[in-house]
Amino acid sequence: MRKIAIAASLMLACGGVAAADVSVDCDIDSDYDFHLSEKSVILLDRGASPHTVLVRKGRLFIDDRWVQVSDADARRLVDYEREARAAMPLAASVARQAAGIAFEVLGEVAAGFGSDPDAARQKFAGVRRELDAALAASVTPSRFNREQLNDAIGAAVAQAVPALVGDIVGGALRAAFSGDASRLQRLESLDAEIEALVEPRARALEADAQALCRRMEALDAIDDALEFRLPDGRALDLHRVDTGSRAAGG
Repeated sequence: MRKIAIAASLMLACGGVAAADVSVDCDIDSDYDFHLSEKSVILLDRGASPHTVLVRKGRLFIDDRWVQVSDADARRLVDYEREARAAMPLAASVARQAAGIAFEVLGEVAAGFGSDPDAARQKFAGVRRELDAALAASVTPSRFNREQLNDAIGAAVAQAVPALVGDIVGGALRAAFSGDASRLQRLESLDAEIEALVEPRARALEADAQALCRRMEALDAIDDALEFRLPDGRALDLHRVDTGSRAAGG
């Protein structure tokens, strides 16, 4: 779940989450894509070392062989698999909800400033459908593919943001030439308008995002506690969870 940061990258694209007073205080980073099968938790990254890690019923597979682990680590691996199976559906839900919030808000902003609100909504609804389809392929309760997720978000933002900017600029020009003071005033308060649209939606997502943080903290704690070491002496370090903002806040 590489740098998903509770899918905040996409939400920040519409400028609203930074303004909304929503407390989601962990950043999740990993070199691996996560997959769940009926039998195993599978972590894959051909560019990492090791590039294949498999956890199954207290056993650990590294690259091309099963490795010996202590009894304490076997218990930890059982706990890791249980926590991973609980976290994955939540991660999929949070990522898809966050994407939905961003594009719903983008559509409303575009509709508010464009000359044809219905056409603007339809345009963003089309982008949203394409993004939903891409997310369905990359983020599921049994799979988290970071490359596909990043590509899907990048493609959607690249398609939506120019249209949004064009609608806002067009609306500003029309307002300037027509002397439409109310529209100009709305442009001046665009940040506040986006915040008002985002905050209630983000609040609804906050509980799931915090639950995902706690699940990932539990996984990270198990990962950090493993006694197993790679041949070069390194720990596995499957993922990292930064909760510095919460710690700073007490």
